Amino acid sequence: MASAGKKKRISNVTNTQPSNNGAGSSSGTVGDGQVSGFVEGSIIRITMQNFLTYDHSIVHPGPNLNMIVGANGTGKSSIVCAICLGLAGKTAILGRGDKVGLYVKRGCNKGSVEIVLHKAKGNLVINREIHVENNQSTWLLNGKHSSQKTVEEEVKALQIQVSNLCQFLPQEKVGEFAKMTKIELLEATEKSVGPPEMYEFHCELKTFRTKERELENVCKEKASALEKFKQRNERNKHDVERYYEKKRHLDNIKMLEKKKPWVEYETARKELEGVKKSREDAKKQLKTVRESQAPMLKKIQHIDSQLRPIENQMKDKTVSIREASQKCKQKQDQLDRKHREIEDIKQAFSLKQTEAADRQKRISNTRRMIDDLRAELANVGDQSDVTPRINAVNAELRRIQEEKAKMEGEKADMRREKDNLNGECRLLKNRLRSLDDMMKIKEEKLRGRSKDTYAAVQWLRQNKHIFSGNVYEPMMLVISVRNPNHAKYVENHIPFNDLRAFVFQKREDMEKFMMEVRDSQNLRVNSVFAPEESCAIRAPSRPIESLKRFGFFAYLRELFDAPEEVMSYLCNQYKVHDVPVGTDQTKAMIKTVIEEPYLKVLYTAEEKYSLKKSFYSGKTSTSNSAVRPSQYLTMAVDAEEKCQLEEQIRTAEKSMQAIDVQMSAMQERTAKLDHCDNELRAQKKGLSEMKGKKRQLEQKISTKQDSLRQMEQGGIDLQKAEEETKAQISAVNSQKVAIVAEFMSHMKLRAKLSMEKVYMALETVGMTAEKTKLETDCREGSAELRVLEQACAMLEQRKARLLEMCKGLMRRAREICNMDPGESAVPPDLHTAFSQLPDTMDEIDAMLNEERSRAECFTGLSENVVDEYNRREQEIKNLEKELDEKSNALKTYRQNISEAKERWLNPLKQLVEQINDKFSDFFRSMQCAGEVDLHSENEEEYDKYGIRIRVKFRSSTQLHELTAHHQSGGERSVSTMLYLMALQELNRCPFRVVDEINQGMDPVNERRVFDIVVRTACKETTSQYFFITPKLLQNLQYADEMTVLCVHNGPHMLPPNKWDEKAFTRRCLRRKGK
Repeated sequence: MASAGKKKRISNVTNTQPSNNGAGSSSGTVGDGQVSGFVEGSIIRITMQNFLTYDHSIVHPGPNLNMIVGANGTGKSSIVCAICLGLAGKTAILGRGDKVGLYVKRGCNKGSVEIVLHKAKGNLVINREIHVENNQSTWLLNGKHSSQKTVEEEVKALQIQVSNLCQFLPQEKVGEFAKMTKIELLEATEKSVGPPEMYEFHCELKTFRTKERELENVCKEKASALEKFKQRNERNKHDVERYYEKKRHLDNIKMLEKKKPWVEYETARKELEGVKKSREDAKKQLKTVRESQAPMLKKIQHIDSQLRPIENQMKDKTVSIREASQKCKQKQDQLDRKHREIEDIKQAFSLKQTEAADRQKRISNTRRMIDDLRAELANVGDQSDVTPRINAVNAELRRIQEEKAKMEGEKADMRREKDNLNGECRLLKNRLRSLDDMMKIKEEKLRGRSKDTYAAVQWLRQNKHIFSGNVYEPMMLVISVRNPNHAKYVENHIPFNDLRAFVFQKREDMEKFMMEVRDSQNLRVNSVFAPEESCAIRAPSRPIESLKRFGFFAYLRELFDAPEEVMSYLCNQYKVHDVPVGTDQTKAMIKTVIEEPYLKVLYTAEEKYSLKKSFYSGKTSTSNSAVRPSQYLTMAVDAEEKCQLEEQIRTAEKSMQAIDVQMSAMQERTAKLDHCDNELRAQKKGLSEMKGKKRQLEQKISTKQDSLRQMEQGGIDLQKAEEETKAQISAVNSQKVAIVAEFMSHMKLRAKLSMEKVYMALETVGMTAEKTKLETDCREGSAELRVLEQACAMLEQRKARLLEMCKGLMRRAREICNMDPGESAVPPDLHTAFSQLPDTMDEIDAMLNEERSRAECFTGLSENVVDEYNRREQEIKNLEKELDEKSNALKTYRQNISEAKERWLNPLKQLVEQINDKFSDFFRSMQCAGEVDLHSENEEEYDKYGIRIRVKFRSSTQLHELTAHHQSGGERSVSTMLYLMALQELNRCPFRVVDEINQGMDPVNERRVFDIVVRTACKETTSQYFFITPKLLQNLQYADEMTVLCVHNGPHMLPPNKWDEKAFTRRCLRRKGK
């Protein structure tokens, strides 16, 4: 602790638990009243109640440099968190928990932070009470309830920015300072040390520049659109002129089409008057001709009355002739049928003659066959008896059948045995396949987590033969958890690096493996080798039965299976044989359990407990953590079961192969027996045929003799048949004579009727000739009559057509001219227009064709072209007006940008130059080089301006930009700290906080940086500075203006009311004197 100096102040700390933290400080003044040395907005007091590690603690920082020192975990960063949250900062700034309720001490429902800020007109007291239940906060401002927004406004008014890394750099954000872009660093610097209006000017410039770009784009777009519209209208101007020319021709066509129906109507009306007159003349001529032809027509009618009865009689004669002819035809058909009947009788007699000849031939053949069979029967009777030979063959056949039946029984037994083995083999393979599928799932999980390890597994499976001892794939593949619910305990106990490690029985195999996969293939894998003496069956410190009363049910080793070498390694390395696993009962009795001897690690249902015994006090400290869910071992694959399944499958397949060999041998033996059986059966058949041949011959002879007798008895009497045939033919001929007589009578009747019809026809011919002569004479006289009749009809039709045409033309003319139905005269306005047009149809058609041809020359034109042209003309006028307005606005914005740039850029350059001078001086004092400059790729892009920090720590290198990757961690920390110190002397913010930035520095740089910090932060013109560190080098240079706050914690801390600083100082001096 630093010496007291000229002034002395004791930090009040109140504790209620012996394990809580305490904070001590020296230098300063007691109380919250008006104090000297503090700038506006500096922190005078920090009070924490149930906050993180503190029950109750009060910290009184000094006005200049405040060194907060303490071991890791004592609560230094808790003070930083209190400053941030007490000044309405966000939890994201601290990089710890995202909910404010997490900053309340564990086991408490609420906590509070109170900060007193220095103000010339009266200190500002901010109190924040945090509630865990709803994760909300209540605020007090100078003892009165307030809102967070009001607190934020008060803090902002004092130039306090806890979200600015240039002012407030917590431990978790130290590394992010070097990751800040040049643009972010410029904004943070402007907010931290620049005049209040500088950042506002910068934001205003960026806004102006954005609007300027928008206006430039708008002006370009409108100018481009205006030019395009003008070009389009220029192109369409000729089309518009052509459109109006076409419209003039179309108007002429319309007027001609209106006049044309009137001209057509007038022409048709005149033609109708002429037709009416011609029709009257034709009617008069027709009447005269008809009167002159009346006598001849009467005589023709008289002849017709005489011809009509004769024609009727001729029709009757024709019907009678037709009937007689029909009867003649019927009789002729009957004669034909009798002819065919006689032919059938003759044919039947011929068939009987042929049948008699065939019967005689069959009798002769049968007699010859009987003689041949008798001769063969005589030869067969001389041979010996074959019955003994047939009996011998039958006996041999029975023996072969018995042997075949026996072999079939054996084959059936073998087939049943093979089917049983085959079914058993399928079941085993299905079980093995399910294990392989589970193994593939585990392999996919391994590949997802470590591709290099997965690649090494594939290589090992192909090259396992090159190793002399046992080699096991990664433990997560060979470990099989008996109950998936227990997999989480195994995974939490064995680190993943060992779960993905290969296990070797021999060290030389491990070295060979690592040389290949790690050195040659550049794969990042882990490997271990098992102890030479197996630890797999090592006994636990005490039997599990003695622990069951606490809810323990097994040791960790009993929850899974693994090869012996793997289990030996785990027992030796992680003591899985001595780690008990319990239940919720264990959790409930945990205070009693941790007092049991020999327990170092244990598991409850959801937590892991680690027990450590102090060598000094003998007391046991306990730490616990939640058991993570299992990710890799849930899918349990029993390696021993897999090996047993593979061995059983191989045994079953060998048995099936042996059965196949036996069945093949039996099949060959069966084939030989079948061959012998076939030969014996052929021999038996030959002997049987020889024995039965005599009997067959006798039967055949008897059969043939019976057949011969039947043929001799069944003969036909041809003479009798011939007489019957003649009698039948004679009867049919008698019937034919009767039919012929009837036929002749019908023929005579038909001839008589025909002659009568001929006489009537001759009489009709004379009368018809006379009629024809009269009709010819009448026809010659009536030719003129027909011509006149046709002329009258044509004129009548033409009159009707013309009348309808006139009516239609009148209606059409009215419709075209939009006239009322009763009007018949041309309207006056149209009459004037019609007078200037031709009066004949030919002239009108010629003019119409001419006007249409001219109109058709104007193709591709429409009224839309003119509408678009006129609309675009109006848009051109509007665009010209808008372009003038936007151009004027753009000029105004450029003038504003020029003025704002002068207000912002010149002060900024001066500020950066001041920072560069301080930063460069600090680096020169450390025999290094560094500079800060204002960087911009384009002067007009104000959102791209940034501060660039360039440093070099060795004389042999060039200046390099400070980034998160180029410099080492210590070099980044030094650069960050010196940049913050360069800002310190510019002093616009009331205080700065830097938490553990010296962690990565080497001792030389740390000492240099510490000297610069003390020298800079302890000047009278600088603001308050908080420097948090867990350790300090020896023999550092201190200043009287700095305050050192020592933070301690532990079970033997004194309550604040018993703390005696003088006694503590005397003991220290006494110890130092010894």
